[in-house]
Amino acid sequence: MVKIESGRARYWILVIIVAISGFSQGMLLPLISVIFEQDGISSTLNGLNATGLYIGTLLISPFMEAPLRKFGYKPVIIFGGLTVFLSLLLFPLWKSVVFWFILRLLIGMGDNALHFSTQTWITSTTPQAKLGRNIAVYGIMFSAGFAVGPLFVPLIGVFEGLPFIVSGILCMAAWSLVFLLRNDFPDHLQGNEAPMSFIGRFRETMKFAWIAFIPPFAYGFLESSLNAIYPVYALRTGIDVSYISFILAAFSVGAITSQIPLGMLSDRIGRHSVLLIAIGGGSAAFFLAGLAGSNEWGVLAMVFTAGMFVGSTFTLGIAYMTDLTPKTFLPMGNLLCGIFFSVGSLTGPVFGGYLVGRETDLGYLTFMSGLLAVLFIIFLTGRTRKSKSFA
Repeated sequence: MVKIESGRARYWILVIIVAISGFSQGMLLPLISVIFEQDGISSTLNGLNATGLYIGTLLISPFMEAPLRKFGYKPVIIFGGLTVFLSLLLFPLWKSVVFWFILRLLIGMGDNALHFSTQTWITSTTPQAKLGRNIAVYGIMFSAGFAVGPLFVPLIGVFEGLPFIVSGILCMAAWSLVFLLRNDFPDHLQGNEAPMSFIGRFRETMKFAWIAFIPPFAYGFLESSLNAIYPVYALRTGIDVSYISFILAAFSVGAITSQIPLGMLSDRIGRHSVLLIAIGGGSAAFFLAGLAGSNEWGVLAMVFTAGMFVGSTFTLGIAYMTDLTPKTFLPMGNLLCGIFFSVGSLTGPVFGGYLVGRETDLGYLTFMSGLLAVLFIIFLTGRTRKSKSFA
């Protein structure tokens, strides 16, 4: 088999794989929720089952870096893709809350392997002058796949297992493209870095780039909390249920709209400056959304604006981490971006749900604004040990 040598072709194959991964995740979350709701499964158990994806991501994270260094990018992508599409094809075989939770754990592990390896491969080989743009396209493709996924949920009307089968086949088709690539390895640890333990590499990477992990955490927190908790808050504040899906979609559309412009701007004026604009602008937009109260169009406009600002924080955080981190520590840096995103995704619904459940005078959207304001101050005043960024 002829191996693809072109860096551009490799980049687009990696992006396609990530897009299909986003599609499977975007389909799986609402699909299983709908199936469990139709079967009379409690909303609490339904929500707990959904955490399997993120728990799987966190469980495998400490074990991803060593295989990547030993075997290279390609085998890790093969392992991740194989785990994902086989798990998807197993869903129709046995409907069980426990069995499906285990499959979601496995998909979380497989997706983490896919994202960790493709992300590290891209950040390690992209010229710094194009890094913001390339990571932005990476983010858009995942978001686009994630947005298309729910459109396949109605296939359960034909056959309940059909969406799982379609998603599994698409994942297998995209995954097979990786066999066209020649394997590559991350930069080797040298000198005093070589004998470092996992904890040692973790500490060193945190010294270089701890500030760059704030944006992925913030994005994970906001995205998961908005999708899981905002509908409850919106209904309690008098917003019509028919508008809620449009408001949530507005955040995603705003994020997709601004990804490439903000990524390219970060290539020109620096990642730190653009992230300050993004976090500060997001805080202001959420504050104004809170002031809009039950005015659906006002909330929708401000949530769309918030999405334009903070929707790029995950990919900008990855790019900023790459600016700050020596190449030998890039695998650990990419791993930590994923871990902080997952921690944010797990904690967002918990804190948001607690706030809404307390029914305090502090509104949900105002709380989001305040959180971003605190992160803005940390980002503004924080310093790392060393910066390679031109910001």
